[in-house]
Amino acid sequence: MSRTDDRDSALEDVRKGDLDGAVEMDGNRVIAHFTAADGQGGSRTAGTLRAFVDQANVAASGAPPTFEYVPVQVEDEELSAIQFVTPGLLGWAVAMSAAFGAAATLQGWRQSKLMRRLQLSPVKTPTIVAARVFVTIAIALVQMAIFLGLGKLAFGLQLDGSWWMAIPLVVVGTLCFMAVGLLAGAIAKTTEGAVNMANFFVLPMAFLSGSFFPLDVAPDWLQTVAKALPLYHLNQGMLDVMVRGEGVLAALPAIGILAAFTVVVCLLAAKLFRWETV
Repeated sequence: MSRTDDRDSALEDVRKGDLDGAVEMDGNRVIAHFTAADGQGGSRTAGTLRAFVDQANVAASGAPPTFEYVPVQVEDEELSAIQFVTPGLLGWAVAMSAAFGAAATLQGWRQSKLMRRLQLSPVKTPTIVAARVFVTIAIALVQMAIFLGLGKLAFGLQLDGSWWMAIPLVVVGTLCFMAVGLLAGAIAKTTEGAVNMANFFVLPMAFLSGSFFPLDVAPDWLQTVAKALPLYHLNQGMLDVMVRGEGVLAALPAIGILAAFTVVVCLLAAKLFRWETV
């Protein structure tokens, strides 16, 4: 195969996207061929080759380099993986507990006709519902305390900034995912179905909201989808106040979004709820 054939074959691979780029020497010129269809790959290839040519020119001149490149990591050297893992896992745990508990409770009350029976008792229904909500929030806060305590004692977790703002975030997040559980309980016909539907809602949300891995490595479209999910805002809010050293104001947008989501999902669950399961 001739040199021209090799060149044409390489250029065709670049056009098809099989190669990020192709290099051709023409005397003292280094010609880089890349396609605009892959902007990221083409930019990376062009930048790498430009740096190589610049270094080659400096080396050929025999002059010592004037500037020195020194990369420095922005994060504190003591910042460990537990700092980034904790908010996401805590958000996921709160979401699972609240959604599962609300879904199972609503279906249990519906199947046993408990709420209708309690309407005849001296205790008012809003009081019972409020007690159930209070218990769920208390469990979430105890869960948070155990989680953070274990992280600090066993893994060296360091809380930074207005970390205590994670408490209202957990409270509102619990209410939000209780609403998700109510929606699952309103749609499903059995307790098992309600729990499975809550799992169907929350588990994919955990993967898409950065609970298990950072979203920085995800495609742009997936990051856009994640911002429409409540767990994303719960995770980001706790990450801001617990790890990134942000102040009180950093948690307020997440709290507002979670509260709005709670109201909308509760209204939807109330509209879909039926006492009869058949």
